[in-house]
Amino acid sequence: MKTNYKVAIALVAGAALGGAAIQGLHAQAKPPVYTVSEIDVTNVAAYEKEFAPIAQASIRKSGGKFLAGSQKVTSLEGTPPKSRVTIQVWDSLEQAQAWRNSADYKAARVIGDKYATYRAFAVEGIAP
Repeated sequence: MKTNYKVAIALVAGAALGGAAIQGLHAQAKPPVYTVSEIDVTNVAAYEKEFAPIAQASIRKSGGKFLAGSQKVTSLEGTPPKSRVTIQVWDSLEQAQAWRNSADYKAARVIGDKYATYRAFAVEGIAP
């Protein structure tokens, strides 16, 4: 009889710990952050050859994922950007900001600034 109580208590305790662990995991799930850049490129060939590979490598090195980058932007409403749009996804705003402030990205921008002007912003995603 005492063994049955011990088993029952162990099952209840295990269920409580499992529930607490699941709750903790859900609380840790942060929404991703997306960075969106509108880039007005003045010299496409030089931009694509000299800047883009370095900038993309800095994104990967900093933990970001390059989702989209295109000169083909279709306006659904309003005036579309003049040249190019890029989108990256990050685990947090802090991670995206760390990339923008990194030595690798700053060095890339010295090159990129010769061939383009930028407008960039971050958008918080929806938690999974």
